[in-house]
Amino acid sequence: MQDAIIELKGVSKFFDDACALADINLSIKNGEFLTLLGPSGCGKTTILRILSGFEKPSSGEVRIAGICMNGVPPEKRKVNTVFQNYALFPHMTVAQNVGFGLKMQGLPKDEISRRVAEVLRIVHLESFASRRPAQLSGGQQQRVAIARAVVNNPLVLLLDEPFSALDFKLRKEMQLEIKHLQRKLGITFVFVTHDQEEAFAMSDRVVVMDQGHIAQIGTPEQIYEEPENLFVARFVGEINILEAQICEVRESGQYGAIIDGALFPLRSRHTFAQGDKVMVLLRPEDLKIGAPDETDGPCLAGVIEESVYKGATVDIFIRLAGGQRLMAAEFFNEDDAEINYNPGEKVSVAWVDGWEVVLPDDPGHTDARHGRD
Repeated sequence: MQDAIIELKGVSKFFDDACALADINLSIKNGEFLTLLGPSGCGKTTILRILSGFEKPSSGEVRIAGICMNGVPPEKRKVNTVFQNYALFPHMTVAQNVGFGLKMQGLPKDEISRRVAEVLRIVHLESFASRRPAQLSGGQQQRVAIARAVVNNPLVLLLDEPFSALDFKLRKEMQLEIKHLQRKLGITFVFVTHDQEEAFAMSDRVVVMDQGHIAQIGTPEQIYEEPENLFVARFVGEINILEAQICEVRESGQYGAIIDGALFPLRSRHTFAQGDKVMVLLRPEDLKIGAPDETDGPCLAGVIEESVYKGATVDIFIRLAGGQRLMAAEFFNEDDAEINYNPGEKVSVAWVDGWEVVLPDDPGHTDARHGRD
């Protein structure tokens, strides 16, 4: 990947008195698959509409391929959008739908036919060229919409939750198809979704949005394993949050902390002082459950409340001595008696040293699913 193909510099957007975007600074690399991830109303679709030219920023600058796009209409930008409903013309064939934009540009018929045939081969729809949208499945209609967008040779392809109308199995299939298509074309894709699993499966980088702000930018691994704040940690999967207090400042980035009455070694990129309250974040799969008398290092004492079989994994809910509820996830093995826990059984809870994420305390934090009742 080369230099940035898209740059948002200090972009804000207001709808009357409501702030949809607040001082957004974002660079998207040429050939990158970047996903805007967040809940409804967080501003991700507003960014897409500003990039496409359907909305104007209230302030700030939008640059595409180094050129300022402020005030440039959608049809003058080398950007195409695939919408949620695909917006196919029902009375046109697949080939006519795909070639419509080229026809509007006044290109010769033979060039239109050549380019349409080429892109239909890429999306594996060459044998469907004479069909109409109503004769296609949802996944095939989506591929027609993408073909219609890429046939114009855009610098950037914008996709606004294009899988929302598809069933679960087809969504999974199309995720792989779109990622393979992006690699084949080498076009920059900017994808919008509220589904974190979808974002992780497809993206080079993910931008997590929260109430018009960028909460974190990183690879899927960074977003999941190294969340920079509590919003990101909670939004991208299950998380256990333990309250702790720093009691020892050791080597750089290493601390001793009291958690539920036990002393644990912690590591963090943040700097803390003795006496600071912190939050220790642990994914369910990072927890280790054992018998109370089989623990070598520091651990938390708890009691099994329930376990939920999910096929490949078992979710185990534990109530700690201090009252907090944790969730652990272990891979299921029918020959492994260790995960056949019974309600009321006493256990110890620990984790691999260094797997925790330690953040400064947030006095307002609550965790309805795994916190105190």
